[in-house]
Amino acid sequence: MNLGKLGQAFTSREVFDLIQDDLDQVEKRITAESVASVDAVTAIGQYLQSAGGKRLRPALVLLSARLAGNSEGTAIELGAVVELIHAATLVHDDVIDAAETRRGRPSSNVKWGNHTCVLAGDWLYMQAFQIALRQRSFRILDLLISLTQLMVEGELLQLERIGRIDVTEADCMQLVDRKTACLFSVCAQIGAIAGHGDAGMQEKLRDYAWNLGMAFQLVDDVLDFTAREKTLGKPVGGDLREGKVTLPLVYALEEATGDERRLVETILRQRNYEEVPFRLLLGLPEKYQGHERVKDRAQAFTNSARQTIHEFPNSPYQRALLAVTELVTERDH
Repeated sequence: MNLGKLGQAFTSREVFDLIQDDLDQVEKRITAESVASVDAVTAIGQYLQSAGGKRLRPALVLLSARLAGNSEGTAIELGAVVELIHAATLVHDDVIDAAETRRGRPSSNVKWGNHTCVLAGDWLYMQAFQIALRQRSFRILDLLISLTQLMVEGELLQLERIGRIDVTEADCMQLVDRKTACLFSVCAQIGAIAGHGDAGMQEKLRDYAWNLGMAFQLVDDVLDFTAREKTLGKPVGGDLREGKVTLPLVYALEEATGDERRLVETILRQRNYEEVPFRLLLGLPEKYQGHERVKDRAQAFTNSARQTIHEFPNSPYQRALLAVTELVTERDH
């Protein structure tokens, strides 16, 4: 474990090097806990795990636990819990969105079908709670149950708004909160609990990670317009194709012409780019400063997260959590 030099800024690689041993243990727990008595569920779990990913959510659990005082075994178990919950949401999201790719590969619903994937997602949720139950902590279970309800409510709210052009900034921020930020905040909070941090520390880490999650999703919304498909791991313009109007487009539509709005309405109605190519919409958020306004919002959340972490004493884990804020805002996928 490389703790770095006191006071030295961390690179992204150093952040993950700091907790790599623990992350390896999380991976082993996920592998062991993803085995079901039905082969299809096991195969889907293994397929999702083999796709990799940033593992940012378990990293938040581990870094928060280390900052609070450690408790290795508990933090590793909870890191596996949040990653299984995240995996369950991805499986269900791909079914709902009729997605075809995920992280550069065919999505699980394409390989196994919607019916199997819905049930596999349910199994992953229940397996995550099964692991969490072993901690015998009502507080952790309460947080995870409330989190799951919020995320499901977020999906339902998003479904209500599919295909609508009258989505507001407040609508977008509500979805960002329920679909992403709430999971980030619970990751840090249960990490602090695992590390035996006091109530004040738990609250600060929860607030830090909530702001981080808000920034993460806002950057994601911009990347859906600006990233390369190979880098993003899924088709660019996917949100609009699925009938979702995200914040960069909401800002652009505030000033768009009638003809430009009709182009967006056509895509929302047809759910494809056959009549209106994506390139015709690609520049719309940039033309009306939609990207810049969203990036500014993301930076404001990032600044709030950084301000919270600066309240903790200087340590390798405090600096790592500071570095994570840069990873979120500067990433390209």
